Amino acid sequence: MKRLILISALIVFFGGLSGCSSSGGFDDLQAFVQEVKARPKKRIEPLPEPKAYQAFSYSTANRRSPFAPPQELKLAQIEDKPKSSVKPDLNRPPELLESFAIGSMSMVGTINKDGENTLYALVNDGQGGIHRVRKGQYMGKNHGRVVAISDVGIDIVEIVSDGQGGWFERPRTLGLKEVN
Repeated sequence: MKRLILISALIVFFGGLSGCSSSGGFDDLQAFVQEVKARPKKRIEPLPEPKAYQAFSYSTANRRSPFAPPQELKLAQIEDKPKSSVKPDLNRPPELLESFAIGSMSMVGTINKDGENTLYALVNDGQGGIHRVRKGQYMGKNHGRVVAISDVGIDIVEIVSDGQGGWFERPRTLGLKEVN
């Protein structure tokens, strides 16, 4: 058994060794190399001049060091303006449309009842409900009071906090929304 393995190993070895003999298989390779060497040489263009490097200077001398503890900020005193006499009536019962933001509402039309001289606006509350509104009613979360109704919009005056304990009036218009 060992003899059979030895004979097969010798056959494989000599077979591989015979593949390494020079039997003229490199003639085409040598011809290609001669052809490439015979080609005319091309001129190599010179390298472009390098651009001069300009260093960026970081100037942080006027800034706080990130390793220093933060400095205490001093708040500027706001001049006391005379307080406005405008205040929302917090004792009146809220109306239905005061639970919706004005930005979510839109005017969709107007109606005028027979025999009445009052123009009513039809308002979509943004959740699919249509409500009838007349002058003097309230709508929106900022105590908005309807001051005028026309065919093209509703004029509203909101009473908004100024952030310093006072209130101011802010006019808004809710325009007629065109339905396509």
